[in-house]
Amino acid sequence: MATISPPGMSAVRAQVRDALFARVAGPDGPRNRARIHDSPGPRWFEPDSPIRRVHGDTSMFVGGLRALLLQSLHPLAMAAVAAHSGYRGDPWGRLQRTSTFLAVTTFGTAGDAEEAVRVVRGVHGRVAGTSPDGQPYRAADPHLLTWVHIAEIDSFLRAHQRYGAHPLDDEGCDRYIAETAVIARKLGVPEPPRTRSELDDALAAYRPELRGTTEARQAARFLLLTPPIPWAARVPYAVLAASAVGMLPAWTRPQLRVPYAPLAEATAVRLAGRALVKAVRWAMTAPLAADRAA
Repeated sequence: MATISPPGMSAVRAQVRDALFARVAGPDGPRNRARIHDSPGPRWFEPDSPIRRVHGDTSMFVGGLRALLLQSLHPLAMAAVAAHSGYRGDPWGRLQRTSTFLAVTTFGTAGDAEEAVRVVRGVHGRVAGTSPDGQPYRAADPHLLTWVHIAEIDSFLRAHQRYGAHPLDDEGCDRYIAETAVIARKLGVPEPPRTRSELDDALAAYRPELRGTTEARQAARFLLLTPPIPWAARVPYAVLAASAVGMLPAWTRPQLRVPYAPLAEATAVRLAGRALVKAVRWAMTAPLAADRAA
């Protein structure tokens, strides 16, 4: 039986959904959503695929923040972000572009997905420079692309397994990683992992290269303590931030100068994170106006 919310609660739920969607998807969000989900044509992934389950769940809010923090620990990747991404001047624009890319490649038509990949590869081809310690970098470098990819999917999957509505079994986790490899190869990652074991091995292989630079710590401070959000959202965002930090490996904490409280993270933070993700899921699944009027 469907749950019927009081009229006032329904209005609040819709307002929260619209505010969150506007932040994540931007002003073109409604038009992009219609194109992504309603356009006819073949897709890269089946409706019941693990990648759709993971990328369509609100646990992605936690996974996305964890991914940014983990990715920042590669000095060359962080140097490229600091110099070219504009994450401080336009953090919401960067979030919106990333979320749209994920939505198009996961749920959109094959033609739209190919076009999205082409655009991103074009951007990567123009990003190059020198890190503060004098090392050259290119965003299109397969080694850096691989790091960004594995840090991202590890974060998305871990967040889903902890906070997702329907966590995957072992086979589903491997299928998710294999499905993300389809997109990674198209972006220029030569040999993306295809199983949980391969992903763990790939992450371990990068460990000697990872460290907390000044730029990485500045990014962590910006993301965790001084994000450009309304005061009303500060407490929920603090829960989101604590949940993301709570899933980082212990060795990353001193590198990024973020606290490590294993007991609190295993109890209070995890409970609060589950409550927050559940509340966001409740809001984001509010019926659209057209649905309510039907």
